[in-house]
Amino acid sequence: MKLIILDRDGVINEDSDEYIKSPEEWRPIPGSLDAIARLNRAGYRVVVASNQSGLARGLFDMDALLAIHDKLHRNLAAAGGAVDAIFFCPHGPEDACACRKPKPGLLLDIAARLQVSLQGVLVVGDSLRDLQAAQAVGARPLLVRSGKGAGTEAQGKGLAGVPVFDDLAAAVDALLGEQLGAESSKP
Repeated sequence: MKLIILDRDGVINEDSDEYIKSPEEWRPIPGSLDAIARLNRAGYRVVVASNQSGLARGLFDMDALLAIHDKLHRNLAAAGGAVDAIFFCPHGPEDACACRKPKPGLLLDIAARLQVSLQGVLVVGDSLRDLQAAQAVGARPLLVRSGKGAGTEAQGKGLAGVPVFDDLAAAVDALLGEQLGAESSKP
């Protein structure tokens, strides 16, 4: 099985320092939904792993989060794509949970539920915490400049050997181009 794990805010949809609190505030980053659809057509299972501390902070409730995810699913289906699952951490930074990235709990939960190893699986994020969680489970971190990614890149910490792309669409272009190149070199 080919698997790719995506952060949500800043990778699939526009991010906000004020949090994405309602379906009306959820707006896909141009090209991201098509990129997921292209991953699906290339045989990838796509899973989302997202910190959602706005729940713990009382900025939105579970019904609002589910409505946001419903909008993501509907918009993605209209683009011809799908995500297999959305995993999220509902805790705040002070909760000391094991699932809040940069801790690896959320990714370990994905591995357990899908019964797969995450060794070498691509994890696409826009923050250092996304990259650190990926590295902690042996996955391959990839940074996008969308969302908070340009700021993460500018800080330069923890980026050694991490590929950086403008956005999810550019990352998928490179990933699928790499695959096509490898396939075309087979006898």
